[in-house]
Amino acid sequence: MFHRKPLEERIAERQAKLPLLKEGKHFEHGPAKFVFVALLTAVAAMHLVGLAVVMHFT
Repeated sequence: MFHRKPLEERIAERQAKLPLLKEGKHFEHGPAKFVFVALLTAVAAMHLVGLAVVMHFT
């Protein structure tokens, strides 16, 4: 349509231009990485606050 390549071909060409990803050095989905790090930080903070509360009242 309108002399453009199909979407699949354009995506394939764009991905072929990307450099190879190093094993264990990438996280493919940025928002998922943000959510993962935020949850991990929140859980660690809750554990520290819980530990401080328990230590204060014992």
